Parts: sequence; C-alpha cells; structure tokens
Amino acid sequence: MFEGVNGARRYEVAAASRIGAGPGQRLENQDNFLLIDGSGHARCLRAGRAHTLQLAGWPPGHQRLAVMDGMGGHGHGREAAESVAAGLLGIPTCLTLDELTQHLEALHRTLQGRFDALMEAGPRPGTTLTMLEIPAAGDPLLWHAGDSRLYDIAAGAVTPLTVDHVPATVLAMNGLLDEEAWRHHVHGSHAPQIAQAFILGNTLRDPSRLDDGLVGLDAATLPPWLRALPDRRALALRPDATYLLATDGFWSCRDPAEFVARWPRLFAQGDAQAGLDALFAEMEERPPVGLQPDNLTAIVLRVHAAGSHRDETALPQSG
Repeated sequence: MFEGVNGARRYEVAAASRIGAGPGQRLENQDNFLLIDGSGHARCLRAGRAHTLQLAGWPPGHQRLAVMDGMGGHGHGREAAESVAAGLLGIPTCLTLDELTQHLEALHRTLQGRFDALMEAGPRPGTTLTMLEIPAAGDPLLWHAGDSRLYDIAAGAVTPLTVDHVPATVLAMNGLLDEEAWRHHVHGSHAPQIAQAFILGNTLRDPSRLDDGLVGLDAATLPPWLRALPDRRALALRPDATYLLATDGFWSCRDPAEFVARWPRLFAQGDAQAGLDALFAEMEERPPVGLQPDNLTAIVLRVHAAGSHRDETALPQSG
C-alpha cells in the first residue's frame, strides 16, 4: 500500500493481481497493473511477477494508476497487457486529457506495429486499459478503453463510473437496446465479448469490421442514460470515498449484480488494504455463483482530506 498527498487530498492506494480464485483457474495471469506513486516509485508485473523501479525526474505528488486485462482468447494476451504497462512507464506526466490522449494513442499505434510485425495468423492481441492520471493539483483524469471498470463504492451503493465497450453498448448507441435491456446485458449478466481494446482496435462504429483506431465514447455518441460517463474526463472524487479499478474476473459469473452488491460491506472498514484483502478473500471463501475461470486484478483508491494522516509507503502485494 502507498499513500500520497495531492493538493487538498490524501490518496491511499492498494493493489493486487492474481491468476484467479477457486479450483478452476487459467494457466497464466494475462492481467497487469501499474502504480506510480507521488515520489516516482513504480510497480507492475513482468512475466507474471511483481516488478518495481524508481522513475527519474517524476514530478512530486503526481500519481498514475492503471489496470489492464490482456485478451485471453487471442495470442499474446499477457504480452499485450505487459507492453502497455511498460509503455505507460515511458509516458511523461500529463495535466490535460488532450495530452494524455495524444500519448496513449501514440503508444497504441506503436504497439500495433510491433505486434503486427510478428506476422502471426489470427487476430491482433489486445488489452483493456482503465486508468487514472492524478496530478499533484487538480482533479484526476480518467481514460478508459475496454470492459475493465472504475467503481465508486459508498455505504449503500456501488456505482460504475465507466461504460463497457461491448456489443450491448454498440446496440444501445444505435437505439437497438433501451436502458433496462442494456443494464441487464452489461451489469446483470456477463459475456466475454469486447468491442474495443487497446492495441486491437475497435468495432464500435462498424460492428462488421475491425478498425485500427481507438474511439472515445462521449455525450455525442452514448445513449442519454450514459452521457454522464464519457470515457475520457476529469473526475471530482469525493472525500472519504472508496474507488475500485478492476478487471472483469470479479464479475465473470452468473449474477454479477449479486456479487457487486456485497462490496459496500467488504470496503466498510475504509482502509484501502483491508478492503482489497476482503475483496480477494470473498472471491476465495464465498465466490459468486457460476464463477468463470479468469484473472483478478484490482486497485483500491481511498480519498481523504490532506493532513488527516501521516504519509507512509509500502509496496502492494501481488500473487
């Protein structure tokens, strides 16, 4: 776990990535994550193992958090997620969404070329990318592609702050699904299909073909009930609130809503590391019904008023 002060807020962060939970598990962990704290200390996975390093010249107080889910149905899923984690280490700190988007789209094109050069049969690999860029002053910047998620967890509710890039969302964008049907498809059940991924490209505009580019969904493209959740936006985080960035292994089950409804209890203690430990313990000890084998990666972010606690740093654990 690490803590850092940014302006009037103190951020407490804990993270973990595991190959799965329960008796049925995948052969490898194709997820990844990246943490860069306010002193430039970074942590991610390399070859499935925890890797740490110190970034030179990192501006004090700036933080970067990201989760990636490599596409297990395609070749090189682990390598795709790992390449994005490594690429994020080389992107300079960004203060605006335009800056962040330019760097990420350049990384997307570079990695597309790298994997295309392998000249292998089958689809290009891909990975989700859901990240927060947290300047030393000002609101965090959200950037999202794929079906990993950012959640706001409060005492009585769990609210998704991202929109899944899946076929059901494409149908809703084209007026073919109403809000109730969309929520049932996306949050009431789970299907391992994706309409956009980093490196892979997207089928958001034309479901019949894969386009190389990335599309940021916004108020002009999303249906009315989702327009407040554009993929790229500044977030006003609530004091004393808990936020969770996670890959879809946590809701790859028969009734995702039932399992997600347990989260306020799991995070009730308020401590980021305790909440993270409780989430993974719940997956092992009381897994959701119909849990599918999948990797599990989560970053827990707690927001406090600056000065409410002394700073201390300890590395997050990864299995």
